[in-house]
Amino acid sequence: MTALTFTPVIGIEIHIQLKTKSKVFCACSADYANDPPNSHICPVCTGLPGSMPALNKAVVRQGMLAGLVLNCAVQPTTFFFRKSYYYPDLPKGFQTTQSDLPIAASGWLEIKDDEGRPKRIRINRLHLEEDVGKLHHSAPDGRLEGADASYVDYNRSGLPLAEIVSEPDVSSAREAVEYVTALRRRVRYSGASDVDLEKGMMRFDANVSMKCSDGRWGRKVEVKNMNSFRALERAIEYEIARQKKLMEEGGEVLQETRHWNDAKGVTTASRVKEFYRKFIVEPDLPPLVVTPEWIEEARACLPEMPGEKALRYVKEMGLSEVDATVLTDSLDVARYFEACVAAGANPPRAGNWVRTEVLRAVNERRVNVDEIDVRPQALAELLRRVDDGRLSTTVAKSVFEVMLEGFSLDDAAKTIGVVEGGVGADALESLARTILEANPDVVADIRSGKDTAKKVKFLRGLVMRETKGQARPDEVTAAIDAALAPVLK
Repeated sequence: MTALTFTPVIGIEIHIQLKTKSKVFCACSADYANDPPNSHICPVCTGLPGSMPALNKAVVRQGMLAGLVLNCAVQPTTFFFRKSYYYPDLPKGFQTTQSDLPIAASGWLEIKDDEGRPKRIRINRLHLEEDVGKLHHSAPDGRLEGADASYVDYNRSGLPLAEIVSEPDVSSAREAVEYVTALRRRVRYSGASDVDLEKGMMRFDANVSMKCSDGRWGRKVEVKNMNSFRALERAIEYEIARQKKLMEEGGEVLQETRHWNDAKGVTTASRVKEFYRKFIVEPDLPPLVVTPEWIEEARACLPEMPGEKALRYVKEMGLSEVDATVLTDSLDVARYFEACVAAGANPPRAGNWVRTEVLRAVNERRVNVDEIDVRPQALAELLRRVDDGRLSTTVAKSVFEVMLEGFSLDDAAKTIGVVEGGVGADALESLARTILEANPDVVADIRSGKDTAKKVKFLRGLVMRETKGQARPDEVTAAIDAALAPVLK
């Protein structure tokens, strides 16, 4: 009997918070981080009777930008609807959303499948909608579990969201992660959203079903509560294994909503799939009309996308694919690197330094690359001095560390006592002879031919340490060879 095979069929729904100063239908500030609960609310975003929504033009523009970088077609006329359901974090009893008449549709992103081949993931639509409030549960001892009270914070209610719905073209957890990673990079490049996962600006749902080689199809299961790439990957892997096992045993996969429990590494049943009441057109909002001129104005604002930029770095600047990928992950980092090259730095060296030293400093200080004290022009000058032989790489890294504290390049060099141009040849030869005299056992091993290369390297290291890295490696090698010549006769 032929063994059954199962093919995962996966669609991804992504909610992204758009980058605007105010909410989607009112003037309340969208920046409420660290502010008291319910301090950014008004009659509109709390759904009080008689309040009237007014669409934020910036939300439409940001939605267009996100749609354009996902290769979607912007629709000339769309509508908002009322999606009715009842939950404490939705005081109106309905959510205002574009849903089936989206601002952008029929897009795609290209990824690599599990065999490394190019694969397009089709995007069904990108529609605009409002976010809901946030429930907070508490117990007498402060724990969330076993809570005896719940509270609602409506600061988040009414924030502008773009929901991006893919076609069921994803075939594995790995493909899902690659797809959302590529999507996040492109949306962030567009400026439509910061897509900060730690701040909840990007949330995932996965619709997972299984196709069996005997012709059976499992029902679609929606998995919620994933807010990181790792959680998305683990949740899909678990759900694939769960559904496969159930079908192998002749069981039935229920069409339901399940939640991902990251701590336990399992999905748990939440509710049988519900169907909302029929949508009605939002009577308080007119049709949204987007002119061709407005679309082209938005398109003109888009920068070069990360994939194209990385390819250019490799082909035109000679960067490795690893460096190019890292440098193009963030538009700010890419611009920093390009400014460094424009100031005269060698592209491969600059790319390596930005990827390692600059990004390390950014991560350690938890700041944006634009906020560190070493500007691209200053880094370019530092790297030119390395290329000219005025500074060794080791010394340059020490100088860079001081520059991070706000010092100019020259002042940083003086602070650590750097003498540009390295150490004089006579001084190096004298130091090399002193090192040999202090290590007769090493010299004896070299004379006998025992681990010669390793022992010579050891002596070079001692010289570099004594010169505090200010000597050029090739000059140190020459000095050691000169000092060893009479000894090895």
